[in-house]
Amino acid sequence: MRKFLGVVLVMASSVSFGAECSNLLNFSAERLRASDTLDFCDAFAGKALLVVNTASRCGFTPQFEGLEGLYQAYKNDGLAIVGFPSNDFRQEHSDAEKTAEVCYVNYGVTFDMVAESSVTGASANTLFQRLSRETGESPSWNFNKYLISPDGKTVRYFNSGASPRNGALETAVKSML
Repeated sequence: MRKFLGVVLVMASSVSFGAECSNLLNFSAERLRASDTLDFCDAFAGKALLVVNTASRCGFTPQFEGLEGLYQAYKNDGLAIVGFPSNDFRQEHSDAEKTAEVCYVNYGVTFDMVAESSVTGASANTLFQRLSRETGESPSWNFNKYLISPDGKTVRYFNSGASPRNGALETAVKSML
């Protein structure tokens, strides 16, 4: 028994218990309506991550409800979601409090939301620059979605019209978990 326990301890010491962070997730952003910063490697390494550019005054804003439903359905299986408010398409409030109200009060969002930033062109934040490079697709409107595999090696793009539930996006999420 002692020998077996020793072998188990040696094997356990050689296993990495922390998930490796892909270079894609080497990024941090300030949380929406908060003073703390969200470190993507710390928060999301080893999880399937859905990144969405959002706007609180857009025809697609009701997708927050579907995104929250998707998050609730799969968060315990390893899905994380991060919303990136952006005014690139001129449909985001200029006041973070109003943006937060739409997300948290109107739609009951519990997944992570970060402070407003650009998601298109040369001024896009670093993560969206990387996602656009990986997929060949930049956000063409609000509520474009990028699904990143737990190992960070696969990124799938879904346009604004892709419903968060009962479609190709949810099928892709299930296959990544």
